[in-house]
Amino acid sequence: MAANRFTRGFAFSGATRRALSLCVAALCTATQAGAQPAGVTVGVTLSTTGPGASLGIPEKQAIGMLPPTLGGLPARYIVLDDATDPTTATKNARRLATEDKVDAIIGSSTTPACLVVAAVAADTRTPQLGLCPFVPSAAQMRYVFSLPQSVAVMADAVLDDMKAHKVKTLGFIGFSDSYGEAWLKDIQARAGARQIQVAPVERYARNDQSVTAQALKMMSANVDAVIIAASGTPGALPMSTLRERGYKGRIYQTHGVANNDFLRVAGKNAEGAILPVGNILVAEQLRANHPGKAVATDFVKRYESQYGAGSRNLFAGYAYDAYLVLDRAVAVAAKQAQPGTQAFRDALVSAIEQTRGLAATHGMINVNAQDHSAYGEDGRVLVTVKGGKWTID
Repeated sequence: MAANRFTRGFAFSGATRRALSLCVAALCTATQAGAQPAGVTVGVTLSTTGPGASLGIPEKQAIGMLPPTLGGLPARYIVLDDATDPTTATKNARRLATEDKVDAIIGSSTTPACLVVAAVAADTRTPQLGLCPFVPSAAQMRYVFSLPQSVAVMADAVLDDMKAHKVKTLGFIGFSDSYGEAWLKDIQARAGARQIQVAPVERYARNDQSVTAQALKMMSANVDAVIIAASGTPGALPMSTLRERGYKGRIYQTHGVANNDFLRVAGKNAEGAILPVGNILVAEQLRANHPGKAVATDFVKRYESQYGAGSRNLFAGYAYDAYLVLDRAVAVAAKQAQPGTQAFRDALVSAIEQTRGLAATHGMINVNAQDHSAYGEDGRVLVTVKGGKWTID
């Protein structure tokens, strides 16, 4: 119709008239498309295979549940698997930032992978929302955010419990990577103030099939308690070995194992495990006026209706929290710049830094320019495995 209106009244041949009509129609379509708001592209790299799969799979499932908009704009997610491999995570992040020109990156699932993604995020000036606890370097801080509760926040919870139960000697068994190292440094730094001696210290790799030697050292030292700094199902190995060898002391885990796959793999040996978790894991047990209860229970209901009763876990919650943070920030950043530009990515970072009082699946998210970790003490609760279930103490 528009094309005929523009060509009517001129003495063109039929072929010329048809050509002009097609050109004008294409121009009208382009003009209409140009009037539409530009969409937001989010890159996602997750550990959906490898040792971190029990973290990455639920994160991917949560991403699949997200609405097709962010901040009122169309949203597209490009999801890649890094196989729990930092080298692959680096390649994924580089591709997302430089080839796909994403406005933000979500991921990865494990601390070693998150750290290398952070390096790419800082280098390409692309906002990153990490789904694992880690502390970026000062040079990376501008563009890098960590959604899970920090090691410091979670370590205080377990150390306070140890002090309350008169633990004086603490054995440590942790991953021989950046996750284990972060926990060891934090525990060692904070234990002294509570008169707790940390020794012996043992390590193991995520793919190890035996930790008998490490467990025997704990038994020989006759420590009051053991903390296992691991994530995903590999965290079940030291606990099972200790219990099978007859260790009777208290065993603490980190929030890295807070998923039902850990309970399945550890079986009866998980009984009595004490760990700090995000509120989503025990949403129904939270007090009625808890600031994050409504969001947590709503997400749990929708997630479990799709993936089955008991399928909830911290990591799906972190992925959903990334959406909540971006949804609010995009609405702000889009008033300043167009998606797909560096100006938009910079505006997005500034908007995320202004996140205050955002109710999410683990509690209230508060971020500022000096602290890019999402959760404080109200985003954690201490639980014990009782009867194969997570129970608030």
